[in-house]
Amino acid sequence: MAKIKVVVVDDSALIRSLLKEVIDTAGDMQCVATAPDPLIARELIRDLNPDVITLDVEMPKMDGLDFLARLMRLKPTPVLMISSLTEQGSEVALRALELGAVDFIAKPKMNIAGKINEYSDEIRDKIRMAAKAKVKCLMREPIPPSHTADAVLPKTSRPLLKSEKLIIVGASTGGTEALKDFLMPIPPDAPAILITQHMPESFTNSFAKRLDSLCRISVKEAEHGERILPGHAYIAPGHSHLLLGVSGANYICELSDGAPVNRHRPSVDVLFRSAANIAGRNAVGVILTGMGKDGAVGMLEMHQAGAHNFAQDEASCVVFGMPKEAIAAGGVDEIVPLKDMTQRVLSWISANSSRALRI
Repeated sequence: MAKIKVVVVDDSALIRSLLKEVIDTAGDMQCVATAPDPLIARELIRDLNPDVITLDVEMPKMDGLDFLARLMRLKPTPVLMISSLTEQGSEVALRALELGAVDFIAKPKMNIAGKINEYSDEIRDKIRMAAKAKVKCLMREPIPPSHTADAVLPKTSRPLLKSEKLIIVGASTGGTEALKDFLMPIPPDAPAILITQHMPESFTNSFAKRLDSLCRISVKEAEHGERILPGHAYIAPGHSHLLLGVSGANYICELSDGAPVNRHRPSVDVLFRSAANIAGRNAVGVILTGMGKDGAVGMLEMHQAGAHNFAQDEASCVVFGMPKEAIAAGGVDEIVPLKDMTQRVLSWISANSSRALRI
């Protein structure tokens, strides 16, 4: 089998050297070239036709995001962004995902050599995943926040009663854009949504704020013990598992710093399992694009507890890993393209709930 060809683009000679070593010591991939800036990279990519590119954000001669946008318009190629573990770095990484990057590799602020070697397995896994990912030509800029009348409808603030539905969502690679597409059409009177997206700790708050600026519902990073309200989406913080809890007649968010599950904290399985135990048939499960099998067992438990579950179809996934595993495990009731997911989920809830939704 041919090795995965990788081009590393980074203005730091140290980072280029470390990434090349991580890549070349894996038997199934090879760093075929490194470049200190996008102008040199452009020629290398044209000549070598790599399977994957790792791309730094801040570089001389051309900004990494500008180069990414040009690349995705002219020669769509799987790209892993190199982004610092900072608030500013997370915002730039989210913008890169909007432009078509498959995922990002977090660059530590200190002890770079030690940290990159520590996460070498994760880097290799992301390169393998990126090599299989489906990338599309960037045809247009991402959709700006809606300013229609519907977008500013008043949001409900009454507590969510246990008899009402909850939407429970899990995602990983490709999930930031899939979640945006899923959440943006959801009306303000929709049931509450709990989300676990695999993402580093410093990124989830920026991600939640970004979605909140785009969506008709309120989107926030979940806090321990807070009451769950309709018209709101709660995203697991990158440092903790998110679980569904209950206090009296209200659902609440619970956070746990327990051990990683399926190598992840937060874990989709942990969220799904809590929904099975607490909400049962009042939960609606959604599993979106992602690498690996996290969520498959938990979704099966939700199904066995009476929940109705949806999985994103292969054609619309960046990586058809998590949905595929959930389908194989037997926990999925419907397989739906991403473009139809919001409508199908809300239509099912409206048909199986005591109150209708303004879809």
